[in-house]
Amino acid sequence: MKINPIIKPVEDSHQNDVLEIYKLGIETGNATFNTTVPTWEEWDNSHLTQSRFVIESDEKIAGWIALSPVSSRCNYSGVAEVSVYIHPNFNGLGFASKLMEKVIVESEKHGIWTLQSSVFPENMASVKLHKRFGFREVGYREKISRMDGIWRDTILYERRNPNM
Repeated sequence: MKINPIIKPVEDSHQNDVLEIYKLGIETGNATFNTTVPTWEEWDNSHLTQSRFVIESDEKIAGWIALSPVSSRCNYSGVAEVSVYIHPNFNGLGFASKLMEKVIVESEKHGIWTLQSSVFPENMASVKLHKRFGFREVGYREKISRMDGIWRDTILYERRNPNM
């Protein structure tokens, strides 16, 4: 397996890989409250057209990162939610860090002043990733939603663009 991954903008040709990796994330029970995989059109329409990338290793899509608007109100046009998913076969190789580094740089180029994420506290890899990249905990949402009948908490993280 190559250790020198390639980061590329998400294209329609990546849809099967992106959605499969999302499905695998759903199955962990620690990545999202969503329980079904969206269609490509739903995924595409719910993410900003800029600042979304796949990471490829050994000619396989190993993961993706994308930003979603947090509101349709123009006041929040510079605030986006980060989603990052890595295929389990590529965990522990630093690919999430490479994607996060890329999305931070690109989001700042496009005028995003705040990145935010809502993370399950049990998802220690995601907690560590966000802290490593300067996200700070701004809230703890106790029993915010149920999964399989069990109340779950999330930690709300945010990172401010230091140039704004």
